[in-house]
Amino acid sequence: MSIEIKVPQLPESVADATLVAWHKKAGESVARDENLVDLETDKVVLEVPAPAAGRIAEIKVQEGTTVEAGHVLAILEEGEAGEEDLSDDAPAAAGNGAGAEAAAPEAKADDGKADDGKAGKTSPAVRRLLDEHDLDATMVSGSGKDGRITKADVMAFLKSDDSSDTTPGDTKTPTGGSAPVSNDARTEERVPMSRLRARIAERLVEAQQTAAMLTTFNEVDLTEVMALRSRYKESFEKEHGVKLGFMSFFAKAAVEALKRFPVVNASVEGSDIVYHNYYDIGIAVSTERGLMVPVIRDVDRKSFADFEKELGDLAGKAQSGKIGMEELTGGTFSITNGGIFGSMMSTPILNQPQSAILGMHAIQQRPMAVDGEVKIRPMMYLALTYDHRLIDGKDSVQFLVTIKQQLEDPSRLLLSI
Repeated sequence: MSIEIKVPQLPESVADATLVAWHKKAGESVARDENLVDLETDKVVLEVPAPAAGRIAEIKVQEGTTVEAGHVLAILEEGEAGEEDLSDDAPAAAGNGAGAEAAAPEAKADDGKADDGKAGKTSPAVRRLLDEHDLDATMVSGSGKDGRITKADVMAFLKSDDSSDTTPGDTKTPTGGSAPVSNDARTEERVPMSRLRARIAERLVEAQQTAAMLTTFNEVDLTEVMALRSRYKESFEKEHGVKLGFMSFFAKAAVEALKRFPVVNASVEGSDIVYHNYYDIGIAVSTERGLMVPVIRDVDRKSFADFEKELGDLAGKAQSGKIGMEELTGGTFSITNGGIFGSMMSTPILNQPQSAILGMHAIQQRPMAVDGEVKIRPMMYLALTYDHRLIDGKDSVQFLVTIKQQLEDPSRLLLSI
């Protein structure tokens, strides 16, 4: 029986999606619930699983195509997966030009590369990177789901390959050959902006044009936090099964500051100010697709361990593309940590409709005056970007001072003082 593989119901407020990668070719057998194709929306990547075991008879939509809910992507002939497997040189599609074209990159016979089906597990960006360095997909171990190769896997292979001095951007092949390209060659590459990147750009421009953004700075001495973390990190991990990170301290300190300055936890809707009596904190997470901000709900009610576990879970979902829209919306305040990339100072942009965002930065050992003496202390610059339409300078400065006090004396977090 023939089954139409359709675009599933898209998340609320999402009108369409982009087909970014097929994991199966026309003619290949599939198992029930096996992921067939990835669809990218403004925020998340959706997987379309096989509704039954069988074989892909026809692929109707190519990678890069914009689709809407209900759009037919492929035709599946129901039957036991694995029956009548095609040989390596068998035709990839039957009676459909689109299906044959989809399989064409893997069916080339003149490039001398073997194909064990692994190339079908790569995105267009990864395939371009493989082609640039004359690599075969079979040479690179994939760390993604079902062995899928990521750009990081390719870069790691290039850096670790001992058979040549190949580096990213080199024209040399892994076997020592080289292409006759001049060192001063000027090249360009034009690629379409991803859905997520386009949405990020749209929101950043909207924030700049809508809010009266201003940033205030302070610095915090993390001596006590680092000492407390060092003293209890082993027992904490043993007891709770999760590492004690810095983010939980900053999130808890932010909640205490938000309680004292509720306007920072508010938002502007038209001519109204909406005060939120709950604390849903968005934590910026860097992914291959771009920056995402998963939201941890009711941070004031969560223990350090609960916070760290949920943060790890959401970060993992974001980086693997498995996170849902409901986990990315509804925050009242955000925190971003540029320090993990070495940033010393930055002015983060608001994550609207929120009215403030806290920026963390790199921890640096610096000489500080402490009780009349110069001592070396682990210092971090803090930045608070806020909407000046709603938040006055006095409140923003005192908000940062409150966070500084909480972190320089962590016992305050336990006593709520």
